[in-house]
Amino acid sequence: MTLFEPARDRKQISGQLIWFLVWVGVTGVAAFLTPNASGHGTHQALGMPPCPSVLLFDRPCPGCGLTTSWTAFVHGNFALSFRAHALGPATYLLFTLGAWACLYGWIKNWRFGSDEKWAHRSVSVAVAVFLAFGLIRMAVSPGFAMPEERWMTQLINSK
Repeated sequence: MTLFEPARDRKQISGQLIWFLVWVGVTGVAAFLTPNASGHGTHQALGMPPCPSVLLFDRPCPGCGLTTSWTAFVHGNFALSFRAHALGPATYLLFTLGAWACLYGWIKNWRFGSDEKWAHRSVSVAVAVFLAFGLIRMAVSPGFAMPEERWMTQLINSK
């Protein structure tokens, strides 16, 4: 089990720098946004449409609330961060840890050993937990739409 190994050249580890820069971009956007107090919908401030799952079924998709959760976390509003998406703070912290590990490896010219068996298993387990949580949340969360989304939900469902 090797977390880092020497890189043959910079091209081999350029993805690590990109991963860190994506984290910087996401964190910068989260710092710019204001988290929606309803617990979801913050992404709409970026010009994105409401979640189709909320509009069609009045229930959250597995990712509903992640933008709000991450934005609230970056702003230090941990209660809203957990309320928006219970896995949001953990996913943001893992993203942050991974980004800094990638930058450290890039600086040291070490390749992050993400093709190891343990890494594949860890990602598979994380995705399974995320999807299971999301599906359970979807099943037990009717009436999820915000008032400004409710009229669209009713319009779509009346057809």
